[in-house]
Amino acid sequence: MASSDIEFFGSTGIGVADLQEALNLWQGLEGAHLELINHTENATFLGILPAHRKRILRVHRPGYNTLEAIHSELSWSKSLREDTELVTPNPIAGKNGAWVQSALLGGENQQYLVLFEFEVGREPTEEEDLSAYFEQLGRMAATTHNHVEHWQKPTDFERLVWTEDRILDADGLWGDWRKAPGMTEEYRPLFTRLDNTLRQRLSAFGRDQARFGLIHADMRLANLLVDGDTIKLIDFDDCGFCWFMYDFAAAISFIEDSPQVPELKKRWLNGYRSVRALSEADEREIDSFIMLRRMALTAWIGSHAETPFAASLARHFVRDGARLAEKYLAEFA
Repeated sequence: MASSDIEFFGSTGIGVADLQEALNLWQGLEGAHLELINHTENATFLGILPAHRKRILRVHRPGYNTLEAIHSELSWSKSLREDTELVTPNPIAGKNGAWVQSALLGGENQQYLVLFEFEVGREPTEEEDLSAYFEQLGRMAATTHNHVEHWQKPTDFERLVWTEDRILDADGLWGDWRKAPGMTEEYRPLFTRLDNTLRQRLSAFGRDQARFGLIHADMRLANLLVDGDTIKLIDFDDCGFCWFMYDFAAAISFIEDSPQVPELKKRWLNGYRSVRALSEADEREIDSFIMLRRMALTAWIGSHAETPFAASLARHFVRDGARLAEKYLAEFA
């Protein structure tokens, strides 16, 4: 097939023929039917095999996580699956025995790929009563935080570090909030004040070992699978070192202004404290982490404008975030 004839999966820039060829890196995947199911940071595909067997293929966005960082993510999620009651992604090694494979997919750079076992479940939606889910989600977050305090990390362990400067600086991990769509001169002073307040509060709050460590960092609704009474936690691609309470902030990503949030916070804290102690000081700072996460998402929408999900949010995200910022600053500035 000539390069001019290559078909692509939506806006991913990933060639269909190249990706089909890459399936040969795993045993028994040759000829699997692929469907694009998500394109945010990475591109995620459902692979349908004979006899209706399924797999999940994740193609990593170039330049985001290193090979060592992806191996570290998989090591932690697999350890959680083995050491706790949590159901987390289970990677499948390729023919060469490695979890992470690489291939040239419609471009000039090699891209990393990971294959996972398929997990049954559905994504919860904002329209549901989420309170029962959030109590369980609080227990899950506390379980992961307890685990990392005792887990012996591999010697070459490498993950992102989500601190206020790595999120808020102009060269932040997800981009520059100042360049977000809709960040006009009307809103810039308000967001600058929010930026300064978050830096001051979180610097004073500190990074004591009891409140800062390895976390999932993206426990939002899109990364949960509800299967009966079980919630499965997927997509550890953003896991890294951050404040533990950031996990609640990430859980309400994109629904921070929902009227459900106060009850969700209450239920999450109840679940969390049923597994792990939490100080009043940590609880008081949760609103700061909600706004820090909102700033990260604001930057992300600008730097990922080519993805359908970011494009769908771009029009009103800054305007709606301004209302959240005003409410936060009235209480915490």
